[in-house]
Amino acid sequence: MMSLLRTSDRGISAMPPIDAREFAVWIARRLREHGHLAYFAGGCVRDQLLGLQPTDYDLATDARPDRIKSLFRSAIGVGESFGVVLVRRGDLVVEVATFRSDGTYSDGRRPDSVSFGDEEADAARRDFTINAIFQDPVDETIIDYFDGRSDLEARILRAVGDPDQRLNEDRLRVLRAIRFAARFELSIEAATSDAITRHASRLEGVSRERVGQELRKMLSNPERRIAARLLEDFELDREVLGSVRTRPDVFELIERMPEESCDPMDALAAWLLDRVGVSALDSSGPLRNRLMLSNQETKRLERVLELFFELLERWSALVVAPRKRLAADPLFASALELIRGRDPKLARMIDTDLEELARTGIAPTPFVDGDDLVEAGLTPGPLFRTILDGVYDAQLEQRVGDQAAALELALRLATELDRETTP
Repeated sequence: MMSLLRTSDRGISAMPPIDAREFAVWIARRLREHGHLAYFAGGCVRDQLLGLQPTDYDLATDARPDRIKSLFRSAIGVGESFGVVLVRRGDLVVEVATFRSDGTYSDGRRPDSVSFGDEEADAARRDFTINAIFQDPVDETIIDYFDGRSDLEARILRAVGDPDQRLNEDRLRVLRAIRFAARFELSIEAATSDAITRHASRLEGVSRERVGQELRKMLSNPERRIAARLLEDFELDREVLGSVRTRPDVFELIERMPEESCDPMDALAAWLLDRVGVSALDSSGPLRNRLMLSNQETKRLERVLELFFELLERWSALVVAPRKRLAADPLFASALELIRGRDPKLARMIDTDLEELARTGIAPTPFVDGDDLVEAGLTPGPLFRTILDGVYDAQLEQRVGDQAAALELALRLATELDRETTP
């Protein structure tokens, strides 16, 4: 097999189907065969030690970028000045980075210079001890210069070396600290905690896109409730959201969300409602720029909040048609989950109502559409929407039972509307 891998121009295209870990191990073996060290590094080691399945596998090596590219035809330099190369095979991608130490960080994000070095120097530049662990991919030996494994076992988050220096190097690390502490339910070591407090105000200068990405990761995770509390405990919420809490210490909605992963906009809606109540409706606009939300994310956040208040304030008074229209909204279920946190009794009533509504169809195919109205002799215009809505409401409430009855109602509505609008 090894001779086959070598003769197919470094072998990647000839390899049999494998998973991400096997591909990373194969890359490490090839580097070692050519005289280099190669270790699993960072999150994949941490996750494996916690008994979790890594989503990807990164390698750290003493091979320089040019050497890596000479050994792997599919290798692409994506940050060669920092020693980072990607090796691909189909959908599989492994980041291979050269051991390095970093110079000063004048911009609070990237080092001004790097020096290629050994694995201990590479571990020393990393953010937290739990992310500074290496593992031999072949014999699975752990290489741990900063006791990250012990911290994992003790459920402690600790900065590598001087916490102020680590956080000053990349100001986003204060949010990464919150995310890791929440996701893995870690206690933040005292010196690291004090440094986060000192550096919280410096988050304002970090790219809003990077801040938004970190918050999305926190809110997507089942431990989002811990992240929200930690953000507020360290007074990072104002830097992240650009607003202050106006309601007392309330986390009822975000704490009662389903434990599984969810859309981060749904979790953000819950957190905003906990923080500012009805004023959450005014938050989506400012947050769009502050968190660099996409149009789709902004619309989802706005609609979930709108539906929440419609259910909370209006559901009991609505008749069948508007109830069915609300229930047919793609984000109805997200809003209802928030109602479960705020008013469980109302949520149970809505569940019962939905069962009854479902017997006659929540969102049946309309009996008539615009083409049917044209075919019936009506002239297209702005009143079409009013007519079609009126007919569909009648269908939802079973006041019309077939297309013929629906068309008859449409023509009657058209006549009435024409009479109302004719001088």
